[in-house]
Amino acid sequence: MNTPAGYFEGQYAHSADPWHLGERWYDRRKYALTVAALPRPRYARAFEPGCSVGVLTELLAARCGRLLSTDRMASAVESTARRTTGLDHVAVRRMAVPEQWPEGLFDLVVLSELLYYFDAGTRARLLRQSVRSLSEGGHLVTVHWNHPVAEHTCTGRDIAGRLDTLTALSPLARYDDPDFTLTVHEHAPGPGPVLSVARAEGLA
Repeated sequence: MNTPAGYFEGQYAHSADPWHLGERWYDRRKYALTVAALPRPRYARAFEPGCSVGVLTELLAARCGRLLSTDRMASAVESTARRTTGLDHVAVRRMAVPEQWPEGLFDLVVLSELLYYFDAGTRARLLRQSVRSLSEGGHLVTVHWNHPVAEHTCTGRDIAGRLDTLTALSPLARYDDPDFTLTVHEHAPGPGPVLSVARAEGLA
């Protein structure tokens, strides 16, 4: 089963930042690694579901022409909107994925600390929607905690293994930390090598 909404409501009822995402070195380092792993310097249109309080959103905004960040919790949306005040290219909306999904194509989709809240069937549906939303050559970035948690249905390593089985995606990068796993996949519908950063700049 999916993690019930009541779990998140309980978390945000006691704190505006229940996981202390804006305070800990662990999270600051993880977000810095996530942004550093992006293969392109800029993305035209990006989607970040499950944005929580917007710490990663703020970093992604510096690399995106347009960024849509969403969360199912109203208080999280409010926190992210406050954090990104003045960034007119960032839109923050309340949206529960995968039942609700934005229209159009994105060249970047970031799934950070999100997929382990869903059961296997719903997680597969969310990944399919993510792939369908990617433009050709677009990137899907995932980063997830590896330690067991009662509310989590899987780990970052489990998610990385599942991503490697999706034929529409080509693995581009992976970082395995004792605490989390970060992956970057490229939407490559046809055969052939992915365009690495060095190839894109004529170095290889």
